[in-house]
Amino acid sequence: MNFVEELKWRGMLHDIMPETEEYLLKNKTTGYIGFDPTADSLHIGSLVPIIILMHFQKAGHSPIALVGGATGMVGDPSGKSDERNLLDEETLNKNVAGVKAQLARFLDFDSSSENAAELVNNYDWMKNISLIDFVRDVGKHITVNYMMAKDSVKKRLGEDSKTGMSFTEFTYQLFQGYDFYHLYKEKNCKIQMGGSDQWGNITTGTELVRRKAQGKGYALTCKLITKADGTKFGKTAGGNVWLDAGRTSPYKFYQYWLNSSDEDAEKYIKIFTFLDKETIENLIAQHKEAPHMRILQKRIGEEVTVMAHGRDAYENAIKASNILFGKSTAEDLKSLDEQTILDIFEGVPQAEITKSVIENGLEIVPAFAENGFLKSNGEVRRALKENSISVNKEKVKDDFIISNMNLIANKFVLLQRGKKSYFLLKVI
Repeated sequence: MNFVEELKWRGMLHDIMPETEEYLLKNKTTGYIGFDPTADSLHIGSLVPIIILMHFQKAGHSPIALVGGATGMVGDPSGKSDERNLLDEETLNKNVAGVKAQLARFLDFDSSSENAAELVNNYDWMKNISLIDFVRDVGKHITVNYMMAKDSVKKRLGEDSKTGMSFTEFTYQLFQGYDFYHLYKEKNCKIQMGGSDQWGNITTGTELVRRKAQGKGYALTCKLITKADGTKFGKTAGGNVWLDAGRTSPYKFYQYWLNSSDEDAEKYIKIFTFLDKETIENLIAQHKEAPHMRILQKRIGEEVTVMAHGRDAYENAIKASNILFGKSTAEDLKSLDEQTILDIFEGVPQAEITKSVIENGLEIVPAFAENGFLKSNGEVRRALKENSISVNKEKVKDDFIISNMNLIANKFVLLQRGKKSYFLLKVI
């Protein structure tokens, strides 16, 4: 497998240092990408570098995923207009642990493998270096002129900048450059990869390898993902789409891909899946013949949700998606967790009832009339005669009693009139 060629046809390659492709074709090597621990979970923007490492490993090379425990204390200015808040050590350690656990879901870390992936934390080698040592042994190799020429620096020091750049942020490229030098020396790591906004930091690393180690380092970057409508990739009205199921449920995660535009879906199917070229071209052709079927979006949603959360989570996301379209059963509902239920019925009217009410048995008429769903007992009875009343997606009669047996996720009962009018009872 030609790793660089794979990235090219998938539309992922942005910059590449001369001779990098030739070197990778002739050598099995080690390469790394850094991940910023600004939160205890990565979001879907991080999927692109993760997938690059996965392709790298599939091509027979050894990937290193670096979690920036040290650089996270400094703050990367690349692509930022303002300096971000620096994290305390306790928060940073928590974030590093969360990021490490997530990366282990995507890469093969089995030490018995010929090209096993490895997780490293740059805090482990930075923590014992004094300021004097760093300035003397690292800083002397990179000129201020070289650092000032970087786009990430020039943008922050330009005439339009109101905030400028702190010395802390200015030194970030030296820290990242030292990571490459350290991994080059200790792990025989020959290539650093990342997003296109990292090109300046990455080339500082290759320069440090050349000047300090008299070695040769290689580099490539991937394109930053954009959306056709101009909105930011990986964001919804509710904020980031996270890889942590506790922050973004698999249902919402799947829905994000399902709601992609046709134009974006043609890009995403190449970038976010490992389907081969022929399969992808066939899917695109099928989609163009029947765009209303959303063939591309559904396949992307399946591939990425299974990759991030597993097959069971994907199947539950499908069950959850079907709930709003009348294709589900009470058993489907009962298989869902609390967060997924809340996600599905976000914005649906709710009312709270006590546990004792359910334990004693709740009759169907007061359930619908006394909690604010329907206006009166008479309206409920008319709806029952029309056979348009459902509890947990199943039609019921006027003698139906809601009990503990009907609870979803031990907490909810779904009331429904007709096909589209929902109401959620929450047991407290």
